[in-house]
Amino acid sequence: MDPPESPDSARPLDARGVPTDAEHDVDPLVTAAAVDADTGEGELERTIGLGGALAIGVGTMVGAGIFVFPGLAAARAGPAASLSFAIGAGVALLVALPTAELATAMPHSGGGYVYVSRALGTGVGAVVGLGLWLGLVFASAFYLVGLGSYAGQVLVELGVSLSVRPAIPLGVAFGVALTALSLFGTENTATLQNAIVVLLVGILALFLTYGSLDALGVFGTETTPERFFPPGGALAVVQTAAFVFTSYLGFAQIATVAGDVESPERTLPLAMVGSVVTVGGLYVVAIFVATSAFGSARLGTFGETAMVEVARAFVGLPGAVAIVAAGLLATVSSANASILSASRMVYAVSRDGLVPETAARINRRYGTPHVALGLAGVPIVALTATGRVGLLAEVASVLHLVTYGLTCVALIRFRRERPGWYDPSFRCPAGVVVAGGGALASFGLVGFMQPASIAVGGGVMAAAYGWYRAYATDVDLEGERT
Repeated sequence: MDPPESPDSARPLDARGVPTDAEHDVDPLVTAAAVDADTGEGELERTIGLGGALAIGVGTMVGAGIFVFPGLAAARAGPAASLSFAIGAGVALLVALPTAELATAMPHSGGGYVYVSRALGTGVGAVVGLGLWLGLVFASAFYLVGLGSYAGQVLVELGVSLSVRPAIPLGVAFGVALTALSLFGTENTATLQNAIVVLLVGILALFLTYGSLDALGVFGTETTPERFFPPGGALAVVQTAAFVFTSYLGFAQIATVAGDVESPERTLPLAMVGSVVTVGGLYVVAIFVATSAFGSARLGTFGETAMVEVARAFVGLPGAVAIVAAGLLATVSSANASILSASRMVYAVSRDGLVPETAARINRRYGTPHVALGLAGVPIVALTATGRVGLLAEVASVLHLVTYGLTCVALIRFRRERPGWYDPSFRCPAGVVVAGGGALASFGLVGFMQPASIAVGGGVMAAAYGWYRAYATDVDLEGERT
């Protein structure tokens, strides 16, 4: 049967706005509306347009992939790191297309958690929802450490002498500031994101164009390429693809904030697919430029700010300053979008009763989930203080890849069972085949992670299931406590 047109349909509704006789034939989130005014709960305001959604996706991915990972990836895979990024883009695209279909059928905050819980049950959904929340926390902390590194590099370029590495304290400070910014309205976050991405893409276009021409010998001496594949061969390339996959989390963050997106049936597919294609191309070019400027071994010694030294090699101090500024903007963008997404994940699982419902409270003045922002911001800042860049990145990738694989499985189940309320405005081409490939690629890539990262990610998922068993076993598929 068709979904109800509004919460005021003839079918009786309970206090949360869900038809009491809906059972499994109506998507329970379709009828979610502003509820008990005394609790402060309700729906988020849809204030993010196509430009803002693209800015979340592109801004998140460009920040890590170009300004944090090149040196770290080159140290692992040499020039073949460009192939690692291409593999990551392929996996991301296989997941983005099914996710876009699911998002237009269920355009609500929570992303993969919403799709998996409605397709595979509350237990699996709880693992995904709580795991994805913590995955975003790990990713946000990773971005903030990169942000702190670039902020510290600004001081270095200004000639300020530093007795300690400033990346961690600066990252913590930015984490607090960006969480506070999100509290005062989603439009503030979106406006900042749009401005950053426009300026950032402009700087990158100039830099990568010049760098590519220089690497090809147009401006300088043509670079003699080193051996393309590293000593570890194809295995090292795939392992590096798993390591850098954190760079591709931006498209999924668009789905996570779907409850804030205007015209989701059109905006979500365009933003998800467009962001993956755009940044995938940028990554490949960036690695080509970086490994042409230096040998991969030397590039790896520069760590998170390797691109600053690449720009310095091309055009001296002005280039270094420009890339420091761009890197600062990019990492602000990544952290900004990730903090927003983490808070929306907390909001979604709280609204379904998997965590206390107070986390879904909406601030009356600003229309933002202030409790959820606190539950996202505090652990993000705590993890940032550890400074464990590689571990943070890989744990985030593990948790997201498991979610992506299960999201693809969810699409396959919806396609086969065809519930009456499932009516997406976008259909993934060859949906079952693409989703099957996305699931296999996502789960397979996890196997190439470092054992410590897999162990931490597995521990997070086990803890999430333990919480579900202890607290939320009386929550049904529609998120209602019985």
